[in-house]
Amino acid sequence: MAAPEDVTESKLLLAEYDRIKEEQKARIGFRDNLLYFTLAASTAVLAITVQNRRAQLLLAVPVICLVLGWTYVVNDEKISAIGRYIREQLGPRLAELSGARGAVFGWEIYHREDTSRTTRKRLQTAVDHFTYLALPMTCLIAFWSSRAVDPLLLIVSIVQTLALGMLGWQFLHYAER
Repeated sequence: MAAPEDVTESKLLLAEYDRIKEEQKARIGFRDNLLYFTLAASTAVLAITVQNRRAQLLLAVPVICLVLGWTYVVNDEKISAIGRYIREQLGPRLAELSGARGAVFGWEIYHREDTSRTTRKRLQTAVDHFTYLALPMTCLIAFWSSRAVDPLLLIVSIVQTLALGMLGWQFLHYAER
């Protein structure tokens, strides 16, 4: 067990930094893999739908995109929250304790000042919207255009459309500028 004089506020804050950066790194990997998994799962459903000629199966794509899209949004928000916490809370506390003149954890600020950041963020939002909204909406339109529409499935598809609209709003709401 460490002696009380070995446990300082600075050491605790640095340990916290290490842990939350590990969490951020894990969340980034998970979030990025969600995009690939969504595309793979949707492609598999589309292949099965075409193979079996059952338009009802198209309703699985919005479910996939809603569940994985929401998980993507939640992870993306936590990744951003970790960065904000480091910039706004942890860094300033450590700077104060250490007497540092400049920003502590400068990368957390520096990488956000890139002149291409806004363009990249907009393009990523477009990719997210294509994957999690345009793809399932295309499937819904294909379903509505088929002969497989019955009243219950029509209601399901309308609920899915509303849920996709809410997901789209969440992507825009949490998109960091």
